[in-house]
Amino acid sequence: MSSIKRSVSLYSYQDEYARGKMTLEDCIKELASIGVEGVEIISDQMLWNAPDVSEEDIANWHRIIRENGITPICNDIYINTVLYKNRRLTQKENLALLKKELHLAHKLGIPLVRLVSLTPTDIIEDALPLADELNVVMALEVHGGMAFDNPETKKFTDLMFKLNSPYVGLVVDTGIFCRKHPRVSTAFFLNQGLNPAVAEYIDNEFAKGKDVEAISHQRVLPDELESQIRSWVDREYVLFAGGYENHDFSVLDPYLPFIKHFHGKFYEMTEEGVEYSIPYKELIDYLKEKEYDGYIASEYEGGRFALPGAEIDAVTQVRKHQEMLRKYI
Repeated sequence: MSSIKRSVSLYSYQDEYARGKMTLEDCIKELASIGVEGVEIISDQMLWNAPDVSEEDIANWHRIIRENGITPICNDIYINTVLYKNRRLTQKENLALLKKELHLAHKLGIPLVRLVSLTPTDIIEDALPLADELNVVMALEVHGGMAFDNPETKKFTDLMFKLNSPYVGLVVDTGIFCRKHPRVSTAFFLNQGLNPAVAEYIDNEFAKGKDVEAISHQRVLPDELESQIRSWVDREYVLFAGGYENHDFSVLDPYLPFIKHFHGKFYEMTEEGVEYSIPYKELIDYLKEKEYDGYIASEYEGGRFALPGAEIDAVTQVRKHQEMLRKYI
C-alpha cells in the first residue's frame, strides 16, 4: 500500500527569503498553515555558517519545527569542490566536508542529505560508516540534464548497487519527466531576444515524445536547429532546454528500492491547477502502483524566469502545487 507524503523544499522560497520578505520561521509557518507534512531545507541558504552552525541556531531550528508541527525530511547539501580558483579540493578535503554535513543533519534531526549532482563518488564509501552511525542517508539527486544515462550519475548508481546499503540512495527530480518544454522559460528568453523559430524547434521535439538533452551540449547542432541560431541568446536557450528531460516513468523501475525522496520540480501552475510541463497525476499513479511510501517535496523553479518588473510569488505557486499533490495522492 502506497503512503505518499507531501513536503516542500525551502528552495522554493529563495526569492522571498533573499529579499527579506520571509524569514526561516515565516517559511515554516507558511507550510504549517497549508497542512504540509514535511520540510526540506537548504542549510547553505538559511542557516548561518553552515555546516558549522552554532548550537544557538540549531536550538532555534528545533524550536521552530516543534512549534509548527513540521517534520524535517531532507537537507540539500553541496560539496563545493571549487572553493579555490587554482585547484579543486582533494578527496580527503571533500570527505571531510561530507562528514561535517552528516554531523549537521544529525544535529538538525534530518534523516537524509541530498547530494547535488556531480558530488564526487570517491568519498561515498569512506563516509558510509559515519552515515550508518548517525542514521543519515546519503542520496544523489538525479536531475534533468543528468539523468540515469549520464556517465557521472552512472558512476554513483554503480557504486550504490555495489554497496547495497540503506544509507546510500537517490533523490529523483521530476524535471526528468517533462512532457512539454516549460513555457515560462520560453517567455523569458523571448523577452531577451530569442528567435521564435528556435523555441518552435524545441517544442516540436517534445511534442514528438523526445527532448533535447542529448543535443544541447553538442558543439555542432543538427542542421535544422543550427540554421535558426541567430545570437548567444538562442544558444543559451538550447543549453537550458537540455535540462528538461522527457523519460517514461519506467526508467525508475531498476532504482525503486534505492529511491529515498522526490523533488517535485515545477515551473508553472496553470489556472486549471496542473503543472504545465510535468504529468503529476500519471506520475503519482505510477508511484502508488509501485507502493512508494516516501515524500514528494514541492520545488518551485519558475521564479528564475520572472520577466523584468514582475513580482515572484512562490507562496501562491507552492500552495497550488500542494493542492494538486493532495488531490492526486
